[in-house]
Parts: sequence; C-alpha cells; structure tokens
Amino acid sequence: MKTDPDSHLQTGHLQDDLRARSVSGAFVTLFAQWLKFALHFGSLLVLARILTPGDYGLVGMVTAVTGFVLLFKDLGLATATVQRAEVSQEQVSTLFWVNVALSAAIMALTAALAPWIARFYDEPRLTWITLALAGGFLIGGLAVQHQALLSRQMRFRAMAVIEISAQAAAVCAALAAAWLGAGYWALVIQQLVLTAWTTAALWITCDWRPGPPVRASGVRPLLRFGGSLTAFNFVNYVARNVDDILIGRFRGAAALGLYARAYALLLMPLRQINAPVARIAVPTLSRLQDQPERYRRYYLNALRLVALACMPLVALLFVLSREVVLVVLGRQWIEAAALFSIMAVAAFIQPVLSTSGWIYVSLGQAGRMARWGGLFALVY
Repeated sequence: MKTDPDSHLQTGHLQDDLRARSVSGAFVTLFAQWLKFALHFGSLLVLARILTPGDYGLVGMVTAVTGFVLLFKDLGLATATVQRAEVSQEQVSTLFWVNVALSAAIMALTAALAPWIARFYDEPRLTWITLALAGGFLIGGLAVQHQALLSRQMRFRAMAVIEISAQAAAVCAALAAAWLGAGYWALVIQQLVLTAWTTAALWITCDWRPGPPVRASGVRPLLRFGGSLTAFNFVNYVARNVDDILIGRFRGAAALGLYARAYALLLMPLRQINAPVARIAVPTLSRLQDQPERYRRYYLNALRLVALACMPLVALLFVLSREVVLVVLGRQWIEAAALFSIMAVAAFIQPVLSTSGWIYVSLGQAGRMARWGGLFALVY
C-alpha cells in the first residue's frame, strides 16, 4: 500500500497532544542519548588503551578540515523543513535533490583536498584517511530530508532506535578493527559504519520518497533560511576549530590528540543533556511560534532543565579532572588533565548560552543569528 507523501508533511494533528508528545519524546530521547553515551564511553575505555594519542591526532587533523567542509552538506535545509509551518511535497523533494547535489560536490572537493591536507600537516598517511572519509559524505546526504521529516513529525522514538542501533554497529566495527591491529583506521571505520547504518535505517523507517525537483516550488525562502543558518555555523565552526588546525600544524599529532581528547571528554557528558533537549525543543517551539505565551513557558522550562543538569556536572568535572582522565583514558593521557580543567571553566556557562539558538531557529530568525554569531566569533 502506497503511503500518501503529504502525511509526512502535515503537522496539524500534533497540536492536540503537543505537550504529551514533547514530554514523552524528552524521556525517550534522553534515554537514547544516555544509552548512546554508554556505548561510546565503553568503546572509549577500550580504544584509548589500544590506540595511541597519535592515532587520534591523525584522524583529528583530517576531521578539523573535513568538519569545515561538512558545514555545507545540508545547507541548513533539514532545519528549514522542521521549522516551517507548512511545506509541500514539491518543496521537500527539491530540497532532497539539492542536498544530494551538495553532498556529491563536497565528496569531490574533499577528495581533491586530500593531497593538500597531507602536505599541509606534512603527514602522508592523511591522504587515504581523507579519501575514505569523503566517501561517507554522499551516503549521509541521501538521508537529510528523511531525518528532518521524522523530526518534523516528532517521531522521537523511531529516531532513538535508529541512533542507538547505528552507534552500536559503529562501536562494534571500531572495536573489532582495533583488536585486529587496524590502528587509526578503526576510528575511520567507526565513522563510515555510523553514517551508512543511519542512512539505511532512515530510508527504511521513513517511507517518504522524493519526486523530481521542481523549479517553481517556492523553495527560495527555505534556501534563504538554510543559507543564513549555514553562515552562522560557518563562523561558529571557524571560531571553535582554528585551535585544532594550528595545534596540529605546529605541534603535531600527539599534542593535538591530547588537546582534542580533553575537549571531547569534557563535552561528552554535556552533549548527553543538551543534544536531546535541543532535539525536542526546536520542533516543539517551531509548532508554538504563533502562541507566544506557551512558547515562552516552554522555553523557560527547558532552560531551567539545562542549567540544573549541566552546571553542577561541570563543577564536578573541574574538581575531579585528573581522576576523570585517569579512569576514562588511562595514564598515557595524563597530560590532558590540565587542559581538561581549564576548559571546564568556560564550559560552565556554555550549555545555557547555546539555548539562544533554539529561539532564533524556531522563529525563523536565522539571518539575525548569523549576524550575532559573526560578532561573537570575532570576540572568540
């Protein structure tokens, strides 16, 4: 039986039980996030003892550059699909093909940059790492709109199952590769398996299928919104990642491995709180954008949740920085403890500040967010 494509686009039926969907979605998403965290944390405990800081540094050198390229993978069009009050089959289909074209272009660009990246860092092994990671970009681009439609329909349980299964598959693949002596390739395999599994599961779960692109489908406002969101992500990424590039260039893979692991270790528990709350908050606030009082109450409640959960946790991590690094990463990473404690000072307020993005996105004010983001990036 063929599914009506419009059933994936309409959101009027969500208004009747929006609160119940939001609350149940929050529990499901938080549970899924912590289960993913447990999988990732468990793999980290093992991988950090099999692999070396240099292995992590090699992959980190590449991802510092490819992460920048990936900013343009979906051009903010997934968020545009979630945020809009009304979208049509023709619009989403056109956005799907735009995402595919962008992903193919990014894959080709990344492959072309591979020799340059290797020369920049003076590390020949980076060429093949870059080429391998480039192949995953096109695969991921095939599922951008499917994931956006699941989020638009607030199907948080389905997304949780997809993410947990993908994380489990990626972790198993990485552990097996590391155990067999693959070294830094275990980290590359982990990313590729995660992307491929997620894309396949999204296509199976969301049975929406794209039609041909339509020139006069009215996607210009969506493209403008996505472009502004991408501009913000661009300046934010540069401000937050230029340090990785400089450390890798001037201090080498081992130094970058210590720095990047300290940063990732600090963000890991915070993302288990911020990411699921944001995933629920943005589509919910988008459905409330024409109801100011309900919008305001919902945002303040979500803000309190983030503050109460994150601030005490960061304070605890600051006090126990040395112990956390020893337990999680092992003694070979002990030099990362000082970096970890310094970063914790800035991380104390960051989770609360990040919630301002929910407001800009859910109200369709991506252009305004990009302008403020540019100002903050200069200060950064």
